[in-house]
Amino acid sequence: MPGICIVGAQWGDEGKGKVVDLLAEQADAIVRFQGGNNAGHTIIRDGEVFKFHLIPSGILYPGKRCIIGNGVVVDPGVLTDELDALKARGIDTSGLRISANAHVIMPYHLLLDTAGEAKLGKLQIGTTRRGIGPCYADKAARLGIRMQDLLDERILKKKITAAIDPKRLSLRPYDKDPSLDLQSMTEAYLTYGHRLERHIADTARIVWDALDADKLVLYEGAQGALLDIDHGTYPFVTSSNPIAGAACVGAGVGPKDIHEVWGIAKAYVTRVGSGPFPTELDDEVGEEIRTRGGEFGTTTGRARRTGWLDIPALRYASRINGLTSLAITKLDVLSGFQKIKVCMSYSGPDGAEFENFPYHQSVLHHARGEYVELDGWTEDITECRSPSDLPTAARDYLQFIAEKTGVPVMLVGVGPGRDQIVWMRDVPELAAAA
Repeated sequence: MPGICIVGAQWGDEGKGKVVDLLAEQADAIVRFQGGNNAGHTIIRDGEVFKFHLIPSGILYPGKRCIIGNGVVVDPGVLTDELDALKARGIDTSGLRISANAHVIMPYHLLLDTAGEAKLGKLQIGTTRRGIGPCYADKAARLGIRMQDLLDERILKKKITAAIDPKRLSLRPYDKDPSLDLQSMTEAYLTYGHRLERHIADTARIVWDALDADKLVLYEGAQGALLDIDHGTYPFVTSSNPIAGAACVGAGVGPKDIHEVWGIAKAYVTRVGSGPFPTELDDEVGEEIRTRGGEFGTTTGRARRTGWLDIPALRYASRINGLTSLAITKLDVLSGFQKIKVCMSYSGPDGAEFENFPYHQSVLHHARGEYVELDGWTEDITECRSPSDLPTAARDYLQFIAEKTGVPVMLVGVGPGRDQIVWMRDVPELAAAA
């Protein structure tokens, strides 16, 4: 069985969790490889809604190895709350494993994140203020605290002291914040360590064993390619690499252990937070898409910005990820539009036209989409389960995306439910899982 990497091909929120949940039934291990609780995956199964922030989407299958890889930054308070909520709903969480090398979000990371955004004022990046960036910064500065450190009081206290010392000036406004008391912080995080100890493991070896046994491994990314810290719309990006190449680093595997890369994209585009968005619809059409699609953040509840599908951006995401297949979600949201626009290039304020995703931030910030119009459809497609069930215009739209990106469409989401899927290609062993 292959190793399949599931990544976002836009600005996040594309529906990756649903696709991972579909494939997880046949997988032996599901590995979240980057990000933190700044991400959220929503899954609807048997009418029940599950929202995950740190735990991989495959947790709904009893006994599955659901792994939080070393590339993830973990807020142990959020993680324990998530575990408690799942247990209260009768979900077996015994299969969860957390890399001993995953870095830990500390109280001072949360304070620094909030203070940093406030200081930027109108130039705010639009972070979720969950401490993700400061935690990754400490990791790079070799001042990070890892999950294994929560199991040793002496090491933990020593590392907290070393990490806080260079931050004292920045943390001065929070001198009286009780969460920064060294002893209280140490005790609280030792308690987290005690609660999570049975889940902490050498997760890379678990993945190797699954691969050696010819089992299916799913690598689950958070956010999307255009939020990548190296290849995204910097500085309006996340603090990690949500592209397929990062799965190797964040899970502890080699490139040959990833056989397929599926890019998840909505039939339109959304973005949360600040930053350039060439196809943004700041009008009644954009509001209608937002309302129909329920476009509000899983983690923050913030309204998402909406826009027409962006082909140059999707081609760019395909190239930096090496996509082998596309999964197009929320196609049903476009039902009822007589005409659907698709961005094929950008124009700058000086009249220059760009067929490719601009590398220069000044160009991208002022770029506006240039569109072609395709026929829409009025039929309700939420009950469609095969390509032939879809209206001709919907099939044409999907074929147009595949031709212009050079990536075949594997599956299509036609509603929020787990069963509201149309498999576009003949993959019997995977289709059976849906």
